[in-house]
Amino acid sequence: MTHFEIELDKLKNVIQKIGALAENQVSEAVKTLLLESVAEGKEVKKIESKIDKLDVKIDEICQRIFALQQPVASDLRFIMASMQISNEIERIGDLAISIIKKTKNIKEKHDLISKFEIGEIAREVEIVVLKTNESFLTRDSEIISTIFSLNNAIKRKVDDVILAIIGEMKANSKVVVSGTNLVLVLKHLERISEHCSNIAESVYFMVNAKIIKHEKFEDL
Repeated sequence: MTHFEIELDKLKNVIQKIGALAENQVSEAVKTLLLESVAEGKEVKKIESKIDKLDVKIDEICQRIFALQQPVASDLRFIMASMQISNEIERIGDLAISIIKKTKNIKEKHDLISKFEIGEIAREVEIVVLKTNESFLTRDSEIISTIFSLNNAIKRKVDDVILAIIGEMKANSKVVVSGTNLVLVLKHLERISEHCSNIAESVYFMVNAKIIKHEKFEDL
């Protein structure tokens, strides 16, 4: 194996690691939202620190490859996509932390979560994150298509639930604070799904040398 191949393999492994860490963060955020127990702050922060360090490491590997090698087109796409994917994953980790923080301020959260079936949305976001990591490993077009479909479904559900929560807040002033925080949590979940869709777009570019927005994927 050449030095160049070693660097590419290292880059792939680091992307897999950072993806797995972000997946863990999202899982912790969903647990905190849906269960009585609250995620252990120290562990979550530790993982956040690891994600930040790996994000920097990915940039360093990519810069090293560019400085020392002249990648062919397919390798160049992989490097460019890796840098974009790393940024998206780092944002997913940040949003998971924000969900955990916001959840702590939601009183009577279980009544509201049950009433508006928010657990279904949260679990779908977990699935889309899992599928996103899988898409990087397999580069399978069917998985990419599934990610886009899930993202669109999550967006529609989030919009509907937010309207319902706003209606509840208008009818009952006691849930205004909790309802507002829950709306923010829902928007964070939606953004995680959107970042996953962006990653899927990067994987598609890496494989097919085409830039495609998820809205247009079905037209191909």
